Amino acid sequence: MKGRVSALVAVLVLVLAPLAAPAWGAAEPAVELSVSQAGTGGSVTVSGSGWRAKTLLMILICGQAAPSRGVIGGTNSCANADGRAVTTDARGHFSKRLPVAEPPAPCPCVVHVATVTGAGVTADAAFQVAGHPVKPLPAESAAGRLSVLTDTRLDGSSGLLTWFGAPPQRTVVFTVGNVGSSPVKDPVFRVGTSHGVFAPQWDERQWHGTVAPGRKAEIRLPVELTAGAHGDYTVSLEYGGKVLAEQPWGVARPWGVTVFWVLVCVVVPAAAYRVGMAVVDRVRPRGAVVRHRGLRLPGVALPLPKPPAPARTSPTSALPWFTPDTDPGTAASGRLSAPHEDGPATPTKGNT
Repeated sequence: MKGRVSALVAVLVLVLAPLAAPAWGAAEPAVELSVSQAGTGGSVTVSGSGWRAKTLLMILICGQAAPSRGVIGGTNSCANADGRAVTTDARGHFSKRLPVAEPPAPCPCVVHVATVTGAGVTADAAFQVAGHPVKPLPAESAAGRLSVLTDTRLDGSSGLLTWFGAPPQRTVVFTVGNVGSSPVKDPVFRVGTSHGVFAPQWDERQWHGTVAPGRKAEIRLPVELTAGAHGDYTVSLEYGGKVLAEQPWGVARPWGVTVFWVLVCVVVPAAAYRVGMAVVDRVRPRGAVVRHRGLRLPGVALPLPKPPAPARTSPTSALPWFTPDTDPGTAASGRLSAPHEDGPATPTKGNT
């Protein structure tokens, strides 16, 4: 009996242990600072825990912010040029030394940590920049909430410059309504663009205006891709840490760039050939005449040997029915010739 109970307990432990064990990154992301105040030129060590493993983070010093309300003015209130990037380890921890710089907005200030890729997660820690001006935060309007009432659309078209590789640009248009009890003034949206399976690249866009409770407004935000971008993209819209809408965007290939390089590969060699031929024509001596079958020198005439004259033959000797011995022409010529003696001449009596 005791053996059965022990076995049952062991099975329950094995089943419930994974459920009871906390997973890495399941805790709320937290940020800790080595010092709470420092002046420009100093540094502060920023440590964090509870983040997703192997995640790229951005660390900034931001003004007009508080840990309870976040960065009210968005990253426009942060010292972006002096920010630092860090990647969490396998347990979701990180530690990074951050130089202290004055943000463009007055304090109260925070050290703002946010994810660069994947789902947007942020955390803030209060920090005081010594010597930086301080102004009170604007009145809290947490009761104001925006909700998207219509489908988003992309306005605009690609021009001639985009066909030659200029960055494609569009305008995200959507209508929001304030379903809260207080007005929302100058809301800050995040517009992200993603290509394929990659995570969105977020940019903050602030809309200038006020949406009263129970009213709606049309929001128009610019979005831009990198130069030469083409393919299937997705435009995401985020507000208050929530993704409100996503809109597909098919970008055509910039064929003008391809045509340009084809023309360069054809025109440049042709131009180089023409220039080379012009140089050859200019440096070549004018008196020389070059021909394909030889070299002709002006003023020099070489006598050519005359062909030998054809041998004269008797017209009758070419008759086929006579042999050289029986040729009548030969016999006749022998009879017509004058007689002559081969021996020495002897004097006659009358002459002596």
